[in-house]
Amino acid sequence: MRTTDTSNTALVVGANGVIGRNLIDYLRTLPEWDIVGVSRRGGEASDRVRYIAVDLLDEADTREKLSGLTAVTHIFYAAYQDRPTWAELVAPNLAMLVNVVNAIEPIARDLRHISLMQGYKVYGAHLGPFKTPARETDAYHMPPEFNIDQQQFLERRQPESSWTWSALRPSVVAGFGLGNPMNLAMVIAVYASMSKELGLPLRFPGKPGAYHSLLEMTDANLLARATVWAATDERCANQAFNITNGDLFRWNELWPKIAAYFGLETAPPLPMSLEVVMADKEPLWNAMVDKYDLQRINYKEVSSWRFGDFVFSWDYDFFADGSKARRFGFHDYIDTEKMFMDIFEDFRRRKVIP
Repeated sequence: MRTTDTSNTALVVGANGVIGRNLIDYLRTLPEWDIVGVSRRGGEASDRVRYIAVDLLDEADTREKLSGLTAVTHIFYAAYQDRPTWAELVAPNLAMLVNVVNAIEPIARDLRHISLMQGYKVYGAHLGPFKTPARETDAYHMPPEFNIDQQQFLERRQPESSWTWSALRPSVVAGFGLGNPMNLAMVIAVYASMSKELGLPLRFPGKPGAYHSLLEMTDANLLARATVWAATDERCANQAFNITNGDLFRWNELWPKIAAYFGLETAPPLPMSLEVVMADKEPLWNAMVDKYDLQRINYKEVSSWRFGDFVFSWDYDFFADGSKARRFGFHDYIDTEKMFMDIFEDFRRRKVIP
């Protein structure tokens, strides 16, 4: 698979998620990389990219399916499996990382770096109001928390190894990715499109306080650039970095602009569970697919209403200090309002929404 003009081979674990997909797209623009994508579903091979379907929870299957990847130089780990409770998330998400490292490390003699994708759960952001701005030096919180367990696994393993690690901590990540359990941009786009189809204004569905709290986002393309930077800059060895767009916003300012993009009026926020109110909307979605000649995406994969409810429930400030990445040399930033509009345009070009 390797070609004469490449010097790195990336193993992207979680290749079909919004983070993994956008990372692969970015790596494809860099001539020095060959790419192997790993996921449960596999994928369609293209120039310099091939895919392997693996059950990462099965240690034997992981070793067998990855046994030929002797040229891997960098592991980019962005896999995730959802579970009903925080405690239940730990075992499968730690096991998948351990199985990948145990499969690759003995056979890839040139393995140089393992990149771990985390998030603000490290800071307890999912539990309730947390210290803001969150910093990489903040103390851990009471477990269970799989992000912390994963990092501690790498920290224990690294001193006996020839590779280094980095941990990327984005805020809510926005970008293109179907069938992903954590894609807020898709939640908003489908919710707004259905509101328009039903002749309704776009109401903010979250908690009253969430409409006024201070938040930030992370663009998937910016995150991809930061991930490769941290994996290839020696200054970043064995370090964690908050990666954010670089600006802050409140929904009460951004929500009307999103509504205007979709040609909608707004109405006062109305707290409601999207998981509940959107549960019966599959016939509406299918009708919209026919009416507007959209991609035939299964309704269950088009959006994660549960994740939308989770984000829109944050009635407290939700942001971190991104200055460490800048001090270490990463200076990219993006305007969050423009990010959302660009992503919505991308959804339309792909015929995902009307």
